[in-house]
Amino acid sequence: MTFELICEIEPPTKPDLKRVRHQIGTLSTIAHSFLIPDNHIGRATVSSVAVAHEVEAMGGRGIACLNSRDRNLLGFRRDLLTAAAYGVDQFLFVYGDKPTSGNRTSDLTVRSMIEEAREFSPGFRLGAAAALRPIPAWKRTADFLFSQVSFSLEAQLRWREAQPVDVPVYAGVMVLASERHAHTLAAAIPDIAIPDDLVARVAADRMAGVGAACEQVLALRDSGAFAGVHLVPVARYRDVESRLAAALK
Repeated sequence: MTFELICEIEPPTKPDLKRVRHQIGTLSTIAHSFLIPDNHIGRATVSSVAVAHEVEAMGGRGIACLNSRDRNLLGFRRDLLTAAAYGVDQFLFVYGDKPTSGNRTSDLTVRSMIEEAREFSPGFRLGAAAALRPIPAWKRTADFLFSQVSFSLEAQLRWREAQPVDVPVYAGVMVLASERHAHTLAAAIPDIAIPDDLVARVAADRMAGVGAACEQVLALRDSGAFAGVHLVPVARYRDVESRLAAALK
């Protein structure tokens, strides 16, 4: 079975796709597909469906993330229609972080989004996010799962062994970019554990986070426990590509 590397790319906050295209072009040497977040930091970005279409136009495979926070049922149906028109057929449905402006809508849940999308098109491939806890029965009906980002290989392997499912599961790996990044993550995701020694190494060497993430990707591949990795390179996508291009061959 092929070990898949799904690279997350940063969608633009301005109407300019130049940097997105550069990310796609750079990471295409190692990525099997690309995940495009949906207003992931609570700020408006270019539509994930539009960027997924751009990925497809450049010869890649795009997974459009859609959150329940920002849309009601009518808006969600519009997104599904737009995706179908663009040829985008893979989605990751998530709840969504707290917005920095405006309010959260309560019209949809991830569960209802999966049900609605199944009814709209049985040909869509639908995924959900899974925390490192027992997986709810309804999430097991998804076509694939993305597990929560973790900086602990041991925790990921323990969770995977305890949660057998019949669909592909992709382990979350993130590059820790800086000491400040560590503090931001800890504040935003209370149950994430970031090793103190990793924070110290990153504080002393900006490339330490890249090295740790790449080592984790390779260890997860060698474990055989996951179908692949969902890799979040943040702004270090060039460094990640240069480290992994040869190692993943």
